[in-house]
Amino acid sequence: MRILLIHPNYHSGGAEIAGNWPPAWAAYLAGSLKNAGYSDVVFIDAMTMNVPDDELAQKIREIAPDIVGVTSITPSIYKAESTLKIAKEVRPQAVTLLGGVHATFMFKQVLAEAPWIDAIVRGEGEEILVETVRAIEAGDFAEKRKTIKGLAYVDDSDGERRIVATAAAATVKDLDSIEADWGILDWPKYRYIPLNCRVAIPNMARGCPFTCSFCSQWKFWRDYRVRDPRKVVDEIENLYKKYDVRFFILADEEPTINRKKFIQFCEELIARGLPDKVQWGINTRVTDILRDEKLLPLYRRAGLLHVSLGTEAAAQLKLDRFNKETKVADNKRAIELLRNAGIVVEAQFIVGLENETAETLEETYRMAQDWKPDLANWSMYTPWPFTQLFNEMSDKVEVFDFDKYNFVTPIIKPDAMERGELLDRVMNNYRRFYMKKALFSYPWAGSGMRRRYLLGCLYAFLKSGFERKFYDLGKVGYWGPQSKKKVDFHFDMNRKMEPAASSDWRAASENSRKMQARMADIKACGGGEEQMADEDSASANVDA
Repeated sequence: MRILLIHPNYHSGGAEIAGNWPPAWAAYLAGSLKNAGYSDVVFIDAMTMNVPDDELAQKIREIAPDIVGVTSITPSIYKAESTLKIAKEVRPQAVTLLGGVHATFMFKQVLAEAPWIDAIVRGEGEEILVETVRAIEAGDFAEKRKTIKGLAYVDDSDGERRIVATAAAATVKDLDSIEADWGILDWPKYRYIPLNCRVAIPNMARGCPFTCSFCSQWKFWRDYRVRDPRKVVDEIENLYKKYDVRFFILADEEPTINRKKFIQFCEELIARGLPDKVQWGINTRVTDILRDEKLLPLYRRAGLLHVSLGTEAAAQLKLDRFNKETKVADNKRAIELLRNAGIVVEAQFIVGLENETAETLEETYRMAQDWKPDLANWSMYTPWPFTQLFNEMSDKVEVFDFDKYNFVTPIIKPDAMERGELLDRVMNNYRRFYMKKALFSYPWAGSGMRRRYLLGCLYAFLKSGFERKFYDLGKVGYWGPQSKKKVDFHFDMNRKMEPAASSDWRAASENSRKMQARMADIKACGGGEEQMADEDSASANVDA
């Protein structure tokens, strides 16, 4: 039984500017398959290798797989669908499977527009995939699929085409039982440009106990579960010793939520002497940094070098819209605390809502100057079609071309400006911010790792700019203010959207009394005033 996993060849000019990111999903699925006895697993990273369709077809032909599995987030869904179409054309007898957050909730639309997909794996794939592979190997998948939880497929056995979704599968309760097969990746290809070293993206937890209205991760993972910190450090130590990984980013949405586990993680890294060899970064919330003010020196000693904060707002009104409950003044304080601890801090701003104006965009720049983060990132609001905020703003969404749902393309047109002007003003913020940093900040940021890292980030930023990859500027034809009226985002306006299917998909956090009380009064990632109590932290792995 030969199983081929493929990461689709999608590019957008977003996170790629910092380097090539190893697809952790393939390593975790391959590990689960091999632990179940399926050792003939092949992986093609069509994105990192930039594999064209004709070459991909030839590779599939040569590998001759029995099963082809592909993942997808929303912006890569069309590439994922076309990848499986190529697989079915080249290897018609192969069973084609699709997974990922987009297909989990949008399976009806995906199966309708891509009938060559044999089944969609909904939710976490490790256990569902193994059960599916066993059914395929036994030769009775067509019959057994209706008993496998977590699948969606087309049933036309009675001559009538019906889309069927089986009951949602249980989440993986014991995350420590999953052993990733990192050896499936071609490691020399995965380099983090700021430090010119190999990079990995392991996870310490899945899910989130909070319910930001614009986010889909808490809904996809459903339960909040945390691994044994020692097991996570085992994995990182193995990545360093076996694959020479010297920088990692925890894949968790907010790894500091469970303070007790995060402290254990940091202490274990220090005890093994890893901070001298491996640096790392996280995304987290402003409130967690304020809470952990006295612990920040410990975090830095553990090798934490880069923190990306979800400040994300130009005004308190936007914080409320994004269900974040954080205060603007807290953002400045959190950034100050991180910088004082020697940690590079990145401020994230969300722009591009319907009420965006030239004044609010300028306000984000003034905030960036006042708060003094080391790095700043302006992301276009991207309305994930399976989130609560999408439903609230559906009348403002006129573009359903998911290929452009990538944080760098203005999906929503502001009432007060054209999309080209919005892009131009965002680029103006970037130009001014990094010009000042390049001339007056980074070269004088000391002589150690912090200075090296900041200069490396500047290099990555300039490199992507000169190559016209940053923010997809080359594709849309932006060359500066003089071109803002000629920018073409190449929207396919013929694309339509079917409603997301999530009635059978309830996250544990939605069942809590706190959530029920809060649903009627959504406030506004970097936010939320709630904190996990110690008893909550201790029971985070218990099924809600």
